[in-house]
Formats: sequence, structure tokens, C-alpha cells
Amino acid sequence: MFNSPIKKIKLLAVLTTVLAGCNTISEQQNNTDNKQLKPIKSQYYATLPNGEVVTEYTLTNPTGIEVSIISYGGIITSLKTPDRNGKLADIVLGYDSIDGYLTDSNFFGALIGRYGNRINKGQFTIDGIQYQLDTNDGENHLHGGDVGYDSKNWFVTPYVDGADVGLKMQLFSPDGDAGYPGNLTVQVDYRLAGNELKIDYKATTDKKTHVNLTQHSYFNLAGEGDILDHQLMIPAEYITPVNSSLIPTGDFMPVKGTPFDFRTATPIGQGINQKNQQLEYGLGYDHNWVLTTENNFEYKLAARLSEEKSGRVLEIYSEEPGIQFYSGNFLNGSAKGKGRTFEYRNGLCLEPQHFPDAPNQSRFQSTLLNPGEVYHTRMSYKFTTE
Repeated sequence: MFNSPIKKIKLLAVLTTVLAGCNTISEQQNNTDNKQLKPIKSQYYATLPNGEVVTEYTLTNPTGIEVSIISYGGIITSLKTPDRNGKLADIVLGYDSIDGYLTDSNFFGALIGRYGNRINKGQFTIDGIQYQLDTNDGENHLHGGDVGYDSKNWFVTPYVDGADVGLKMQLFSPDGDAGYPGNLTVQVDYRLAGNELKIDYKATTDKKTHVNLTQHSYFNLAGEGDILDHQLMIPAEYITPVNSSLIPTGDFMPVKGTPFDFRTATPIGQGINQKNQQLEYGLGYDHNWVLTTENNFEYKLAARLSEEKSGRVLEIYSEEPGIQFYSGNFLNGSAKGKGRTFEYRNGLCLEPQHFPDAPNQSRFQSTLLNPGEVYHTRMSYKFTTE
């Protein structure tokens, strides 16, 4: 990733600025009781074809939650949480080795950028200049293109901050990366704090560009099987309906009286097979729920997911105006890992985001980032039982 000396110099300058004042694990090592288990463990994970080394970090805390993240793609490879009886299970889908992630088309567990979701025909215009992006989803651009941020090896700094542990993930995305304008400097902070995994995103640019970062973990709170019995609540009155290529039409469709109404906890399987044009287009749920149409991006509950047998509950909080719910409609048994095969609808994604194709939709909140501005958004996964 950092083959150019100029890129290395730029990255080092950026990291020097960003990391100033941060509490890294090495800085706080002397304050840690050596008799305690280390809350952060790191180990060699793989070597990429270009020779870069991928490291895996495992974060733990007294709540019993354990999350493993690799530097490649910022991918959450494992996330273990207790059920109502305290039994741990891995509740995210993933592979056993780097080979799976190098050829993955599902974006298992990855950080997504420069733009999460779809952009129509991979095109947008800024100040009269039209930009052409990678088209990796038919004629459309999806999740950053052929080599998005899910396929880059991030610079990682582990840290301990009181009872919290975390990783600062950093990336330099050059002007022209996947067709996007501007040199973009990105930082994503994974922080395990109590029973929450908090994710904080920041980015700056030297040229106007579009940014829409998110996280793409596939969840199954039972640990295995399909997700149709999971109960889902999304406090949204509208979705952004799509055409047959899953690009928003620009309208807002009320969920009331449709299988998209999750304003109260509802089994996912209850309406997923109803005759509905939007469900036919998505082969199930693959849509953006509208949390707000205004520019007041408050930190709020974006979705609540529960699974009765285990008692596990996942709450997602976000500052984003929308959340994409994807019901694993393209899982077909070709992806394998963790001792099982990932079949149709064995996992689901809940991705906080700005709306799909916002660069081309005047009714949607803008994703344009200007030089001198800081892109900043927060989200978290909160784990409880009932």
C-alpha cells in the first residue's frame, strides 16, 4: 500500500499529527498490573502478496466480550459475546485465513470506504467535473470499488485508556484512488468500552470529494443457522425505495402497511417472502431505512436486534441519517469458515450510513467533504441479554 516514498512521507506526517497525545498501549504499559491478563493481544496473521504483514489484534475486557480485528481491511474476524447463561459464542461471520478475505465478495466484517453502498453508474459531478469510479456491481459502484478500504492494509496503533481498550486504524487514500478526487486521510477508532464496541470515524481531504464510511459485519446472534427468527426493530417511518439495480429512486416510501415496517420488534422472516416489488428487487431486504431527513445528526438508537433462544441483544447507535439492513440474500454456501458453510440468510448486516447514491440525489443529505473540514461520525454496537 505504501510503495511510494512520497506516500510514506505523507502518511508519517499525518500519523505524527493524529497520534499526538494518544495513549498507546506501550505508553500505559507501566501502569498496568503485570499479574492481570493483557487486554490487548497481537499476533502475526498473514503476509499479503505484496509482502506486507497483516497483524491480528484481540481486545478483551471484564464484561466477557472478546473481539478480534486484523489490519487488513480493519476486518472484525471474530466477536464473542455471552448468552443469557454466560456462554460465549462468535456472533459474526468470517473466514479462517487471509485467503478467504483476499477473494471475498461479501465484505465480511470490513471497514467500508471511500463510499459505503452504491453510486449510480459509478459517476458523480463536483464543480462541473465528472468523475468516473470503479464499477464493481454491474454498472454501479459499490462499497469503494474493486480495491476499497476493505482490501487495504491499515496502520494500527493499539491503546489502553483506563478500563477501555482499542485500536486506532489509519489509512492514506491517494487522489484518484478508485477514481475519487482528493488525498484522503482516514482514522477509524475501535474502542471496547464495557459492553459496547464503539467506532469513531474521521477523515480530511485536500480536494472536494464524497465520503461515506461504515462497518460491514454480518451478525447471527444465535451463532449459527439462519437469521429469520431474529427480532428486529428499526425506528424509521420511511425507506428509500430502489430500482431493479438497487439504486434509490430519490423518493421516500412509508413503511406503514408494508413488510418494511420494523417500528416495533418483528421477526425478520415474517414479511421477507411477501409479494412486494421492493423485496423482489433486493431478493429480500437490502434497503436503506430513513432515520432522519434533516441535518440534525444526533447520536441515537438506529436498530435493535434480538434472538430468543440465546437471549442476546444487539443495539446499534449512530449519528448517521440512515441504516442499511441487508438480510444475507446473496450468501449461497460458497463462503466457508469457522467450521461451517455460510448458507442463504445465515447472517445479516446493519450498516449506519448516509443514503446510497447521495452524490446524485438532491433530496438526500450531502456526503461532500471540503478541504479544511473534518468528516466525523460515530456508531456503536451495544451487547446485552434478556
